[in-house]
Amino acid sequence: MAMKQLLTLARKAKQKHSSLSLLQSIRAFSSPSHDIIEPTTPISPLNPNSMLYDRMAERVKSKIHRLDNPDTRFTQHCLPKPVLINHTNILSAPQTRITTLPNGLRIATESNLAASTATVGVWVEAGSRFETEQTNGTAHFLEHMIFKGTEKRYYQVMEQEIENMGGHLNAYTSREQSCYYARVLSKDVPQALDILADILQNSLFDKDMMNRERETILREMLEVEKEEAELIFDHLHATAFQSTPLGRSILGPVKNIKSITRDDIQNYISTHYTTPRMVISAAGAIKHEEIVEQVKKLFTKLSTNPTTTSQLVAKEPALFTGSEVRIIDDEVPLAQFVVAFSGASWTDPDSIALMVMQTMLGAWNKNVGGGKYSGSELAQRVAINDIAENMMAFNTNYKDTGLFGVYATAKPDCVDDLAYAIMYEISKLSYRVSEDDVIRACNQMKSALLLHIDGTSSVAEDIGRQLLTYGRRIPYTELVARIDAVDASTVKRVANRFLFDRDVAISAMGPIQGLPDYNWFRRRTYWLRY
Repeated sequence: MAMKQLLTLARKAKQKHSSLSLLQSIRAFSSPSHDIIEPTTPISPLNPNSMLYDRMAERVKSKIHRLDNPDTRFTQHCLPKPVLINHTNILSAPQTRITTLPNGLRIATESNLAASTATVGVWVEAGSRFETEQTNGTAHFLEHMIFKGTEKRYYQVMEQEIENMGGHLNAYTSREQSCYYARVLSKDVPQALDILADILQNSLFDKDMMNRERETILREMLEVEKEEAELIFDHLHATAFQSTPLGRSILGPVKNIKSITRDDIQNYISTHYTTPRMVISAAGAIKHEEIVEQVKKLFTKLSTNPTTTSQLVAKEPALFTGSEVRIIDDEVPLAQFVVAFSGASWTDPDSIALMVMQTMLGAWNKNVGGGKYSGSELAQRVAINDIAENMMAFNTNYKDTGLFGVYATAKPDCVDDLAYAIMYEISKLSYRVSEDDVIRACNQMKSALLLHIDGTSSVAEDIGRQLLTYGRRIPYTELVARIDAVDASTVKRVANRFLFDRDVAISAMGPIQGLPDYNWFRRRTYWLRY
């Protein structure tokens, strides 16, 4: 009997010990580990009257509080959240001096006497947009022919002259602008200006040379057709701005290239290469007064036709049409497509906000990696789910309109998922925008702005382009202030203006059978919110 009582007492003591161990385990679970608790955070004793989950909730709240108010010792070099950066102290750029001659020709310079080189060029507000359907391709043809000899310089002599200086002579043509520029040593600036004036006023346009350049341009056209990234944007312009001059390509159709004559080129020069639509820009080791005096002596044969591009654009405005063009080609391994909305013009007050929105959508390339930790939520979604080879948001501005959208390439079985991700992130800009994302995009834009003006050629190009588009050189401090003025509410307002329930233009090439139809894209320009 006594033995049974002893066994019973031992069993009860064991059960009591196990219950105590269980309670201690629960307390340990409800308390944060010692390696996480900060010494400065007091731990209140467990109140027997409070619920266990209430205590756990209080612990979580204290952790969130510590995350929102981190120790400054760990954040003095790297902040977990983006903060607006003030670039005012490094924006003391040299003054841009502008002189307008009596004939309307503008001369703009930015001197940097510490430099040893200089860039001087002529920017003209003339491109493929100002051609007719019969003369489409003339502006690009002129770019090729203008280096093929003048009355006093045979083209081989011109090339040797540039090479002997150790300089670089180049040109480009876009839909609304053309440019001819030279980068040389400071002592060779007068000679470079003389060459530019000579080719713009005294080019021969020899018939044999023109026939030779036709073959060159036709070969260039074949190369462009192999560059699918360029070709798809030509198709995008053709469908988005159909039946308007902005929808025509820069190179022009083959039949025009084969039929353009010397008279067509000279007609184009006398009509569009006029002094009110030209800017002579120089940057680097130059002096403004010297450039002005040389220009007065050299540029004396230019047309003074008073017709402006604003008048030409008003006659034939660019009208955006919601439409699509699809070219199915199963022989290529990757599908590519562009989704675009009607955007803002250069002078539109919301153009800066659209640039910020472009930065928020971002870009990503599979070969580069790092998208999983990108600031762009679209890049994160694409990289984590591996649904694209590359993608890029773009924002193109023109005189009276623009294009805003996303270009992407993907494997054929991923295009539907990729299209959903793109439309979801674009539509989200109208509803839900994080202030942190906007600040991050603004900082990236300001850094890109400062990096873009690194070099005399970039500065000269920036001066020439801004004088043609804005009529003035916008100071960097003003641009930074306009970027900083964009916040989350601004992004949502601009997205509702340009993106919410708006028509889209789609251009697609390759094995695109899995790409959703136009109505699917149009339906996802808005969300149904109940």
